[in-house]
Amino acid sequence: MLILFDIDGTLLSTNGAARRAFHRALLEVYGTAGPIATHRFDGKTDPQIARELLRAAGLADAAIDRGLPALWQAYLRELADELARPGHRNTVFPGVEPLLDALEELGDRVIVGLLTGNIEAGAELKLSSAGLAGRFRLGAYGSDHEERSALPAIALARARELTGRDIVGRDIVIIGDTPHDVTCGRALGVRALGVATGSFDTAALAAAGADAVFPDLSDTAAALAWILDPDAGR
Repeated sequence: MLILFDIDGTLLSTNGAARRAFHRALLEVYGTAGPIATHRFDGKTDPQIARELLRAAGLADAAIDRGLPALWQAYLRELADELARPGHRNTVFPGVEPLLDALEELGDRVIVGLLTGNIEAGAELKLSSAGLAGRFRLGAYGSDHEERSALPAIALARARELTGRDIVGRDIVIIGDTPHDVTCGRALGVRALGVATGSFDTAALAAAGADAVFPDLSDTAAALAWILDPDAGR
């Protein structure tokens, strides 16, 4: 079984650190951050966010693409600075660590990984700052593909490389806080567990087609039972 967690809004919040870092990096590299004050980041990949903001500021895709390597360098530097600021604290959402502990106790019965719009190095910084580094055996990231819908197949390929076997359909669970998390694996027949710790409430996640919706992950027994039952949500 393969369990894939989103990061922002699902596992943790950086309490504005990532958005501030993104803002400064965009200004440094492109001279504009577009309409960042009102732009929604949730459920999107980092490259998608950058492209949307910069297109809105009038930049052509070719100019955006030329600047992306420098953007990620600047963003990672700024993010590391933000996360290291005196007094900064990430929020790890209720139930996250007990659920990860419970999944870890199952050993090779499950593979716990990430499916996130973060670029990989940004994901590592956030997880490390929140005390969650080393909890995930694989990942699919915004640095792998700009479209979130492409990430489940990437995660499955990495699980196959890791285990030497195919994991398919309802033996795959994506856990996330946005409709994008809920829908991104639909073509592969995966199950989606919506968790309302981000910007979307339980009704919105259910309307997006989540197989189950929890207000948070604090009920470890209920979350674990649902995750481990391939028939849950039928």
